[in-house]
Amino acid sequence: MVITSTSNEQIKKLIQLKEKSKVRKTTGTFTVEGKKMFVEIPAEDLVSVYVSETFLKENGELVKDKKYQIVSDQVFKKISDTVTPQGIVAVVKQKSYSIDYIIEKRNKEKSCIVVLDRLQDPGNMGTIVRTGEAAGISGIIMSKDSADIYNPKVIRSTMGSIFRVPFAIVDDLAAAVDTLKDNGITTYAAHLKGELYNSGSLTKDCALLIGNEARGLSEEISAKADKLIKIPMHGKVESLNAAVATAILMYEAVR
Repeated sequence: MVITSTSNEQIKKLIQLKEKSKVRKTTGTFTVEGKKMFVEIPAEDLVSVYVSETFLKENGELVKDKKYQIVSDQVFKKISDTVTPQGIVAVVKQKSYSIDYIIEKRNKEKSCIVVLDRLQDPGNMGTIVRTGEAAGISGIIMSKDSADIYNPKVIRSTMGSIFRVPFAIVDDLAAAVDTLKDNGITTYAAHLKGELYNSGSLTKDCALLIGNEARGLSEEISAKADKLIKIPMHGKVESLNAAVATAILMYEAVR
């Protein structure tokens, strides 16, 4: 059966899941869109699949061993979060990680944990997750008032890394930083008053504290850092994009 109306209950729930963070939190699920992202989904986390009629005709092999629901091309445009829909959306179970998990699983010889304080831009969040996997970080810890990591824009920006980089969302970020320090992890805050990031100060078992795009790190979190570091700026540039700055620091930590 092909769903041809946006009044269908499944479709209404799918649209809510795409648009509302509260619904994602309540159901413990999120949406993943596109062919590349679909093949990255761990089989045990896949809940349901929706494909457009055109997609099924052209890419039937991709879902031949999956249970799926067909929707009309017009209806698919409503459930899609992109301007040019690829024709496949999946509902996926959310992951649940803890700080202890990230600490225990890290490689102490080349560990780098990223700590995000009130990061707001979904694109930045997704890019940090993706670049973090490429740089080999151990995981990400973020304050609960950061951007929703299950926002479709974040998921799309991760390009599949969301399924492989462990992350913990915490109520008390200051306490989380204390936990890292208690486990022998040196904490470095990206801060305008810091020493140059490439001065050789980064250690092999460290955490990078990254602040809000507009306001930077809170005073409370900055005060907890073992060291303050900064990226030098030339010209009239006052700051870098948060994801770009984080990428530079992650790769320096790995180096």
